[in-house]
Amino acid sequence: MRSTGNRRTTCSASLMAALTVLSLAATSGAAPPATGALAQGSISEPTYEISLQEAWIPMPDGVRLAADVFMPTGGEVGEKFPVLLEYLPYRKNERRDRNYSLYSYFVERGYVVARVDIRGTGNSEGRTIPYEYSEIEQEDGDVVIDWLSKQSYSSGNVGMFGISWGGFNAIHMAMRNPPALKAIISVAATDDLYQDDVHYIDGIPRLAESWQMSHDLQQARPAAPEYTIDEDYFRDRFDVAPSMMTYIHQQRESPFWDRSSLVRQYERIRIPTFVIGGWYDGYRDTVPRMLENLETPVKGIIGPWSHYYPHDAYPLPQIEWRREGVRWFDHWLRGSDTGIMDEPAFAVYVRDWHPPGPVLVEAPGEWRWEEGWPIERTRDWTLHAQPNHTLGESVPAGSVHQMRYAPAAGIEAGGPTMYWSDVAPDQKPTDAYSLVYDTAPLAEDTEILGLPHALLSVSASARRANWFARLNDVAPDGTVTLVAGAGFNGTHRNSARDPQDIVPGEVFPLDIEMHFTSWVFPKGHRIRLSVSNSQWPMAWPSRDAMTTTLEIGGDTPARVVLPVIPYEERPVPPFEASEPDPVYPGFRELDTGNASGYGEIGRIVYDTATHTTRVEAKNTGGTEYPWGTYRYLEQIAHEVSDNSPEVSSMTGEHTIELEIGDHTLVWEAELSFRSDYQNFYYNYIRRLLRDGVLIRERSWEDTVERDYQ
Repeated sequence: MRSTGNRRTTCSASLMAALTVLSLAATSGAAPPATGALAQGSISEPTYEISLQEAWIPMPDGVRLAADVFMPTGGEVGEKFPVLLEYLPYRKNERRDRNYSLYSYFVERGYVVARVDIRGTGNSEGRTIPYEYSEIEQEDGDVVIDWLSKQSYSSGNVGMFGISWGGFNAIHMAMRNPPALKAIISVAATDDLYQDDVHYIDGIPRLAESWQMSHDLQQARPAAPEYTIDEDYFRDRFDVAPSMMTYIHQQRESPFWDRSSLVRQYERIRIPTFVIGGWYDGYRDTVPRMLENLETPVKGIIGPWSHYYPHDAYPLPQIEWRREGVRWFDHWLRGSDTGIMDEPAFAVYVRDWHPPGPVLVEAPGEWRWEEGWPIERTRDWTLHAQPNHTLGESVPAGSVHQMRYAPAAGIEAGGPTMYWSDVAPDQKPTDAYSLVYDTAPLAEDTEILGLPHALLSVSASARRANWFARLNDVAPDGTVTLVAGAGFNGTHRNSARDPQDIVPGEVFPLDIEMHFTSWVFPKGHRIRLSVSNSQWPMAWPSRDAMTTTLEIGGDTPARVVLPVIPYEERPVPPFEASEPDPVYPGFRELDTGNASGYGEIGRIVYDTATHTTRVEAKNTGGTEYPWGTYRYLEQIAHEVSDNSPEVSSMTGEHTIELEIGDHTLVWEAELSFRSDYQNFYYNYIRRLLRDGVLIRERSWEDTVERDYQ
């Protein structure tokens, strides 16, 4: 989903930087008329100073949205500029240090940048939005874009950019094609809200996790720096039900998810689109999909990053993506021929082998241009699982392998943040509870780039089961690095919209498309296919103790299809190194917390008496504002029983403490999310204390039937 101030929408890490895709569709037309156009091949240079103005943007119903407008100064009197919009719920006043540093590159080059708080969040008026990407948010966005285009400083041309939530709603606003919106840049965002976001992943719930709890509590806070506590605040924010109460009722694909999912309706975007992703971010699949399917001019970059802007990214190397952003917006908002549309369509950072995480300071590899997606020279290499647990090109005689479901397995596959992102640790512990198949040591380096497929024929002794396929690199010293993977809800084998229980013992096919990856398997390493039924605590466990089978060879052979890229001399994109940013005064980081911005696994406890596994995650952070000091503490615990996987739980606590003068405000959240064989049970408590005295407490409970989960 999107990043909060702590999640990855912060400018403190990096973006994802390497895919530059371009596809010129005649339907999209040319750049707008040249207003202040530059010489061919040149881009705007840093010639302006920066000033900050606050503004109120009126909505048709009388609600006003709060905006920080970062203005270029020092130019000609009456000069007009293109306007760039970042539209977020992440409390603009408390992130001015981040915004000032991030936006300075654009403002110095003659762009106005507007940072607008979504209705009912941050400093904006109105009732908190009911859930992410609602029609309310998007209708307001139409008004915001039109308003920005008509201001005295505006040239009339508006662009949008953002990471995570801001990348999501840039896509969503482009789907609406408002007249003044001329181009977007979407970083670390997805076009598939059901299969690819934080509520469900690969059709399986991950409904209780770090971002959702922290985001809810942030939205329940009043505007800074006054933090006014009154009845209007209680009505419009504190007492508003958490959005998770909506999501637990949406367990399958449906019109609820379709409303803002670009997937399967790419024709809706008619605005030039630039997508940026990272190999260690969970939203990387968006890059190839949009490159392949959009009918408008499109470029893309995918680099070696987690959920960060690429100029300030982890892992290294970083790039100054904003230079490419200026070239993009100069072309589409100023009508200047910067040369960006003459370059190859896709810039990709090809990953070389590295040992398992969880720490990776710099990802080894190299940049390369490709003409677009898919890459024409790709050849599929099919490797079949063999009875002796090897992988080979031949199809063996038919046999069957069995696997006992281990609900607590998969911790290492989900990595420290429990998602298909970041740098996963050694996969050996998860592989110990998986069916694994290895090639012989490779005779030469082998590059893959794309979405590997695991084609499996399986059965289960229960009516509901999940499968996970992972592609691993086994080094000569035995360490195992995760290369790619994905899950599949077996009840979705025919349709995620109309799930059906599995018939126990019945064999059926699965095509598990793994998430987008790049990797060079070195000579002497082995390629491993791993198949399992659990990836806890990333994915909620299926409910039955069971045994599953995998067909080997014969008419329905288990196999993996790898997108191999033959070597070819390719040009290299001339990305520039990140530039230092100016610092906004009055803000100071006291505690940066985890590098990911989320709760990360720090402790694993196995109770031999009850056969229960407990995973604990934690994060902290702190900032000194001009008006006070802010700190937060987040603690999460997941538990699952190997003997009774239906009885699983997540409990969490999130505390925000704000010291202002002689007073202290504390917001607390407690979440309990658990399951049994039939239902999910949700219990959430929100509290507000002032100087240690309880001012307000609200709680919500819900019981929801497991919908083929």
